[in-house]
Amino acid sequence: MITWDDFEKIDMRLGTIIAVADFPNARKPAFQLTIDFGELGIKQSSAQITTLYTKEELTGKQIIAVVNFPPKKIAHFFSECLVLGVYNQHNEVVLLQPSLPVTNGCRIG
Repeated sequence: MITWDDFEKIDMRLGTIIAVADFPNARKPAFQLTIDFGELGIKQSSAQITTLYTKEELTGKQIIAVVNFPPKKIAHFFSECLVLGVYNQHNEVVLLQPSLPVTNGCRIG
Protein backbone atom coordinates (compact mmCIF):
# COMPACT_ATOMS: atom_id res chain seq x y z
CA MET A 1 0.00 0.00 0.00
CA ILE A 2 1.10 3.55 -0.68
CA THR A 3 0.08 6.62 1.24
CA TRP A 4 -1.76 9.64 -0.13
CA ASP A 5 1.53 11.55 0.23
CA ASP A 6 3.19 8.95 -2.02
CA PHE A 7 0.49 9.38 -4.67
CA GLU A 8 0.80 13.18 -4.58
CA LYS A 9 4.48 12.88 -5.54
CA ILE A 10 3.46 11.55 -8.98
CA ASP A 11 3.00 14.45 -11.38
CA MET A 12 0.67 13.30 -14.16
CA ARG A 13 -0.15 15.85 -16.84
CA LEU A 14 -2.06 16.10 -20.07
CA GLY A 15 -0.12 16.75 -23.25
CA THR A 16 -0.60 16.73 -26.99
CA ILE A 17 1.64 14.67 -29.26
CA ILE A 18 3.11 17.10 -31.79
CA ALA A 19 5.58 14.80 -33.59
CA VAL A 20 6.15 11.06 -33.98
CA ALA A 21 9.24 9.32 -35.33
CA ASP A 22 10.27 5.71 -35.81
CA PHE A 23 12.73 4.38 -33.22
CA PRO A 24 14.79 1.73 -35.05
CA ASN A 25 17.38 1.45 -32.21
CA ALA A 26 14.80 0.37 -29.60
CA ARG A 27 14.94 -3.29 -28.49
CA LYS A 28 11.15 -3.60 -28.87
CA PRO A 29 9.19 -1.75 -31.57
CA ALA A 30 8.57 1.81 -30.38
CA PHE A 31 7.96 5.38 -31.48
CA GLN A 32 9.76 8.51 -30.36
CA LEU A 33 7.11 11.02 -29.31
CA THR A 34 7.44 14.79 -28.93
CA ILE A 35 4.75 16.02 -26.55
CA ASP A 36 3.59 19.57 -25.75
CA PHE A 37 2.80 19.99 -22.04
CA GLY A 38 1.90 23.69 -22.24
CA GLU A 39 3.67 25.74 -19.56
CA LEU A 40 5.84 22.69 -18.66
CA GLY A 41 7.29 22.78 -22.17
CA ILE A 42 8.03 20.14 -24.76
CA LYS A 43 9.16 16.68 -23.63
CA GLN A 44 10.14 13.52 -25.47
CA SER A 45 9.17 9.95 -24.73
CA SER A 46 9.70 6.50 -26.14
CA ALA A 47 6.48 4.48 -26.35
CA GLN A 48 5.93 0.85 -27.34
CA ILE A 49 2.62 1.56 -29.07
CA THR A 50 3.38 0.59 -32.66
CA THR A 51 0.90 -2.29 -32.76
CA LEU A 52 -2.30 -0.27 -32.26
CA TYR A 53 -1.29 3.21 -33.47
CA THR A 54 0.22 4.76 -36.59
CA LYS A 55 2.43 7.83 -36.59
CA GLU A 56 -0.24 9.76 -38.45
CA GLU A 57 -3.05 9.05 -35.98
CA LEU A 58 -0.85 9.79 -32.96
CA THR A 59 -0.02 13.32 -34.12
CA GLY A 60 -2.46 15.70 -32.41
CA LYS A 61 -3.66 13.08 -29.91
CA GLN A 62 -3.93 14.15 -26.26
CA ILE A 63 -2.34 11.75 -23.79
CA ILE A 64 -1.60 11.46 -20.09
CA ALA A 65 1.98 11.09 -18.87
CA VAL A 66 4.08 11.13 -15.70
CA VAL A 67 6.36 14.14 -16.11
CA ASN A 68 8.52 14.09 -12.98
CA PHE A 69 10.73 11.06 -13.62
CA PRO A 70 14.40 11.75 -14.34
CA PRO A 71 15.30 11.34 -18.04
CA LYS A 72 15.92 7.71 -19.03
CA LYS A 73 18.42 6.86 -21.75
CA ILE A 74 17.02 4.35 -24.25
CA ALA A 75 19.55 3.55 -26.97
CA HIS A 76 20.72 7.05 -28.06
CA PHE A 77 17.47 8.75 -26.99
CA PHE A 78 16.48 10.40 -23.70
CA SER A 79 12.90 9.72 -22.63
CA GLU A 80 11.74 12.59 -20.39
CA CYS A 81 8.27 11.38 -19.41
CA LEU A 82 6.25 8.17 -19.16
CA VAL A 83 3.20 8.00 -21.41
CA LEU A 84 0.46 6.04 -19.63
CA GLY A 85 -1.63 3.27 -21.08
CA VAL A 86 -3.50 0.07 -20.27
CA TYR A 87 -2.35 -3.38 -21.39
CA ASN A 88 -5.17 -5.13 -23.23
CA GLN A 89 -5.73 -8.90 -23.42
CA HIS A 90 -3.03 -9.15 -26.14
CA ASN A 91 -0.46 -7.25 -24.03
CA GLU A 92 -0.76 -4.21 -26.33
CA VAL A 93 -0.72 -0.71 -24.85
CA VAL A 94 -3.93 1.32 -25.20
CA LEU A 95 -3.21 4.98 -24.42
CA LEU A 96 -5.00 6.79 -21.60
CA GLN A 97 -6.65 9.95 -22.89
CA PRO A 98 -9.29 12.43 -21.77
CA SER A 99 -12.86 12.08 -22.99
CA LEU A 100 -12.98 15.83 -23.76
CA PRO A 101 -10.28 18.27 -24.99
CA VAL A 102 -8.22 19.76 -22.15
CA THR A 103 -5.50 22.43 -22.02
CA ASN A 104 -1.96 21.04 -22.32
CA GLY A 105 -0.19 20.83 -18.98
CA CYS A 106 -3.32 20.35 -16.84
CA ARG A 107 -2.63 18.15 -13.84
CA ILE A 108 -4.31 14.76 -13.44
CA GLY A 109 -5.96 14.23 -10.08
